Amino acid sequence: MKKLLVIATIVLAGLATTSCDSYLDINQSPDSPTEGNMTSSIMMPAAEMNLVASYGDFLRIAGGYHAQYYSQYFGTSNYLDYSQFNMSATRSSSTYTQLMSRTLKSLDQILKMSRQQQEWGTYLAATTLKAFTYQVLVDCYGEVPYTEAMQDLNNMSPKYDDGTMIYDAMIDSLDNAMAHIETGEEKVCTNILYPSEDPSDLTVFPISYPWYQFASALKLRMLMRESKVKDVKEQVAAIIEEGMLPDEDIKYAGIWKEESGQANPFYSEEEWSKFGSTQKNVIANIALIGTMIQTVNGQGYEDPRLSKMFKKGDYGWAGGVSGTNFSTTKQYKASYWCRPRLAFDDPVYFITVAEIDFFLAEYYASIGDHVNAEKYYNEAIESSFDTYEVDGADEYVALFPYDAANYQKCIGVAKWVALAGINTFEGWCEVRRLGYPAFGTVIGDDIYNEDTDAYTPEKYVPGTLYTPIKVFNQVGSGKLLQRYPYPESSSARNGNTPAFPGYTAPVFWAK
Repeated sequence: MKKLLVIATIVLAGLATTSCDSYLDINQSPDSPTEGNMTSSIMMPAAEMNLVASYGDFLRIAGGYHAQYYSQYFGTSNYLDYSQFNMSATRSSSTYTQLMSRTLKSLDQILKMSRQQQEWGTYLAATTLKAFTYQVLVDCYGEVPYTEAMQDLNNMSPKYDDGTMIYDAMIDSLDNAMAHIETGEEKVCTNILYPSEDPSDLTVFPISYPWYQFASALKLRMLMRESKVKDVKEQVAAIIEEGMLPDEDIKYAGIWKEESGQANPFYSEEEWSKFGSTQKNVIANIALIGTMIQTVNGQGYEDPRLSKMFKKGDYGWAGGVSGTNFSTTKQYKASYWCRPRLAFDDPVYFITVAEIDFFLAEYYASIGDHVNAEKYYNEAIESSFDTYEVDGADEYVALFPYDAANYQKCIGVAKWVALAGINTFEGWCEVRRLGYPAFGTVIGDDIYNEDTDAYTPEKYVPGTLYTPIKVFNQVGSGKLLQRYPYPESSSARNGNTPAFPGYTAPVFWAK
């Protein structure tokens, strides 16, 4: 995967451009700010862009294959291993390093400065991004260095901490940071997510209110992730009672340019022909196509959100099959398949209102309040259609209504669809946690036979997953990739790296 040099231009007026490599590089330019004169307003955008570049590119791509939103393009093989439910220790190493050595180290420096100066708005913003980053790391690996990771930057072998402990520590840190926000008017350093109305005046800062809402939404996500393994009902009820969940999607938008290194990360990866490369990898998976276009109660249905996610191939809506790149096909070549519909200025979504509503629907269902559960399920569908800017939520709800008797299934499948073109990493997480879509009896070889070139998409059963062709043997049939092996960039030099529990060993919240 190409190394993105993402430049945050829109909110950095008056500052040098900030790249993914800008702070804590070993080889610093003599013209760059040094650690001695670093400020939160210089460091925060760099930390954000390291996080956005990782979350919006590698994790979107890998999550898309592992949740069966994506399959591999004709004749190419860059992510064929992802398509077969594999992830090597090498593949995620650069992203792990970017998050641990750049994002988190920068955020920890911001936290120290803002705590010393009692700049509680900045403290909340940095805490929220730190908790978000650790959520992502735990969701990938299960266990990562935490307690010793930032104490001594010269410690090359920090111990790995249990994911449960890290999640709880991050939730506690959010509570602590939020407790310092008394009026919602505390200033926040220059940042990209919620920039000042006047970016040319670096003395004008946004207030902390939107960051408080972000923190509330992140707490809800993390608590609901934990809800299968611990009782979090009181904490979730408190969030609902406080009424500070966002009513707008949390996303990095309005900051991208159609220039090399400055476009949306996923666009840069998959539409790089704009900048001289011919690399293409991602096509729509038959699991997604077959679920969003199906016959329901004798009525044909095409989900209007699909056309916002993908472009039709030359022969209509055709979904590829996990585990193959169709390299030997005689008829199903490149133009047959549906490519992502991408733009250079697409947002990178962190948390959507639809995701929040789905969590609330699940919470209410779990306490037996199916009236509110249905209400929030319906609102989640409406919010999702709003995000994709299409009509049709009422028709979807009529065809796929809330089902109190099988609420995890109806929520799980509907959420899987809603996240497909927005946040594929979280889609993979939620499939692992909820167990839906579940695996059916049809396997990838039933849908496409590499030997005979027989492609029979009608065999796919809507709302299910299927075993990929040539599935990775350490995952096996009817199973999902549950975690990534500890990254080589850490395990190769860290003697405290634990033994890998296996690709099908769930992270703590999915057990």
